[in-house]
Amino acid sequence: MIDLDNSRSINNQLNYLYNLNRLGIKVGLSHTLKLLEICGNPHKNYRSIHVAGTNGKGSTCAMVAEILISAGYKVGVYSSPHLVRFNERIKINNVFIKDDEIALFIKNHKNDIEKIETTFFETTTAMAFKHFAENNIDVAVIETGLGGRLDSTNVISPAMTAITPISLDHREILGPNIETITKEKGGIIKPETPVVLAKQEKVSISILRKISKSKKSKIIYQETPQNIVLSENGTVFEIKSESFKIPLIGHHQAFNAALSIKIIKQFDPKIKSKVIQKGLDKTIWPARLQKLLIKPLIFYDVAHNANGINAMLNSMALLYNCSPLGLIVLKSDKEINLIKEATYGKFGLLIISGSKKHGLLSGTELSKHLSSPKGSNYLVENSLLKALDALEEKSAELNVPGVIFGSHYIAKEVFDKFGFLI
Repeated sequence: MIDLDNSRSINNQLNYLYNLNRLGIKVGLSHTLKLLEICGNPHKNYRSIHVAGTNGKGSTCAMVAEILISAGYKVGVYSSPHLVRFNERIKINNVFIKDDEIALFIKNHKNDIEKIETTFFETTTAMAFKHFAENNIDVAVIETGLGGRLDSTNVISPAMTAITPISLDHREILGPNIETITKEKGGIIKPETPVVLAKQEKVSISILRKISKSKKSKIIYQETPQNIVLSENGTVFEIKSESFKIPLIGHHQAFNAALSIKIIKQFDPKIKSKVIQKGLDKTIWPARLQKLLIKPLIFYDVAHNANGINAMLNSMALLYNCSPLGLIVLKSDKEINLIKEATYGKFGLLIISGSKKHGLLSGTELSKHLSSPKGSNYLVENSLLKALDALEEKSAELNVPGVIFGSHYIAKEVFDKFGFLI
């Protein structure tokens, strides 16, 4: 029998948490630190690995966590955003935080939250760190939310940091160019704490070197994966003649895996390649060139900036000798001009859609930014559900793979249609 009163209580607490979004984004660490102090500074009770960057953070964190779990560690993971349920953001050994655990944290700290005026993300960060401490984890793998230097997660003193590839994104918050964005991402580098770097643009490498030197932090560069081979079942590659495979699809995922392996070897050199491969085999990270349907072939990828979209398209090109069909949705704060350049002429048909309830541009609004003057390979469909149907129908009709991309926010609709459950 369902306890209706308890169910209502939990829902009320969850709604309260979501309503904190009204406070927007506050850059700085003071609010998070105040709430954590009230919670007993739980983030000081375990070791952590802190990961920033523009693309590949989530995939890298997922692989690092799975390898550590395979090595016998009890691992907490804090990531964002979620796809379907808030609970996805906070997990221990792949078990999501429970609704009643979320509700209890809010109930116990509601007065503190209101007094300090912590935002949604600040509150969530404190909740995650306390949840990890209460469950006696060995290590936390922490993904930054936005930027790095002033991100709420940057209150930790990690055992090591890592920075994935940096590119233009969120310029309205992080700064107008790659230099300023790199400085923000590099803000997670801590004094005398090793930092593992992914392959970066020259300007970013130069800046990150200066930051590391000023903090006397050792830089460890990831290995470059060789002999990368993609299939619909994943990706294989070599590092120093040693072969690895991952279930994630993409040339870029081989680089994310190589970064993950370097992080692991720095964190715990005793972890053997056999254990590393076991962890990689178990890695699941939905909505990253994820195959949803076989006949016709339909993929979902949350790529929402030019570099991410280019990586997705490059992987599709390596798998299939044709121009795929696409369905794109975007928020208004994305680098739409750069995305237009990345997508132009790359699709046999690009369906442009949106969803106002998710804060996305409508199909009509987005088409004004993306459509070419001729517009012959564009289809505008304001109804997201109809757009999903159209992609499936056109993909089947033409026998050409289709890919949905541009946003996390439509994950529920996508998974509801194609049957994938988080």
